[in-house]
Amino acid sequence: MNQRAYKKIFTDTDFVHRSGTPEELHVAEYLKARCEELGAAARIEPFAVPMGEIEETHVYADGKEIPAKGFFCCGSGEIEGELYYMPAQDKVSIAGAKDKIVLMDTAGIGFFAYQDLMEAGAKGILFQYGDLHNGNHDIDERDLRAAVVGEQRRVLCAMLHVSTAVALVKNRVKRVRIAIKQREYEGESHNVVAEIPGKRDEWITLSAHYDTTALSHGSYDNMTGCAGLLGVLDALRNKPLNYGLRFVFCGSEERGLLGSKAYVRDHEAELPKIALNINLDMIGTIMGKFIACVSAEEKLANYIEYTGAELGFPVGAKTGVYSSDSTPFADKGVPALSFARLAGGSVAPIHCRFDRPDVLSMEQMEKDVAFIAEFTRRMAMSAVCPVGREMPDSVKKQLDEYLFRKRKS
Repeated sequence: MNQRAYKKIFTDTDFVHRSGTPEELHVAEYLKARCEELGAAARIEPFAVPMGEIEETHVYADGKEIPAKGFFCCGSGEIEGELYYMPAQDKVSIAGAKDKIVLMDTAGIGFFAYQDLMEAGAKGILFQYGDLHNGNHDIDERDLRAAVVGEQRRVLCAMLHVSTAVALVKNRVKRVRIAIKQREYEGESHNVVAEIPGKRDEWITLSAHYDTTALSHGSYDNMTGCAGLLGVLDALRNKPLNYGLRFVFCGSEERGLLGSKAYVRDHEAELPKIALNINLDMIGTIMGKFIACVSAEEKLANYIEYTGAELGFPVGAKTGVYSSDSTPFADKGVPALSFARLAGGSVAPIHCRFDRPDVLSMEQMEKDVAFIAEFTRRMAMSAVCPVGREMPDSVKKQLDEYLFRKRKS
């Protein structure tokens, strides 16, 4: 696949395509068609996702309405209470949330912080998004995830721009009222699955997500990963392979890895036949450093660095857990890794309106994909895949923390 082909992929998908929307399905169908053009059989696998259509959001600070967006799937209703600015999540700070509407310094919340706030008696939560100094006043739209709520009650949540949040604290606002009306329903997202057969009845699974957040066109995060999968498919489709290659384009990653979680759930009986998962999440930027995060034995991290040295491709590899679609595979005992070229928010921002094709280099895409394809080829041509299935204790610990089974120590 050449630079012109990559550029066309980014041009064709240069629009918002968030989880569970017709636009996300359109991109799924587009990726399926591209796989079929390359000669790989492909299919679309649907899975259920919670959805919400916000009809009204009103947030009032001391009686004056302020700009805000409600979280979908947080319910409908109206609450009022004293504003409590909580910049930290320690026990003392949490204890002060009782009967208050909490303003946090973050754009979202994890499982344990939410549990603690509910147990403390918080009435609602305000989050903040954006940059105080760049002049852009976008407010992101997010959801209250079921994985965060757990068995606790849901409370109304809304997003503010950071400039509004600062004004609330600066002006010592006393009371806040949140009113949200929304229609909640079960929607549908989709994984796209394509395959190149090998000699063995085992395979290497390659994954990347294609959905975006509400404000982003997702060129960097993560159409680059999807274009990378297509590039690997193109590079290896006519090669004799010992292990087959299965390509999984995941939907709804931005809402908590829902696509890859659905894939490992629906294909649980096949997981012992997956020798390795290779995930691509953000590559091909003009600037940035290429990394590999390995949820497997440390020898694989060393091998990746050795391969990079042999091929003249700089890559830093370490063991750990990467916040992307490799994690559900690793959690089911499948050795997994994520490749990424990390550029930093000032060069290639994500989850905002600036994630567009102009942050990318088609020349760098070619280089990144060439390395990934060669690494994949070596794994797929192995007489026996050399990666052990035993997960290191340090990775197991990080998986437990990432997936909210244990608090971070």
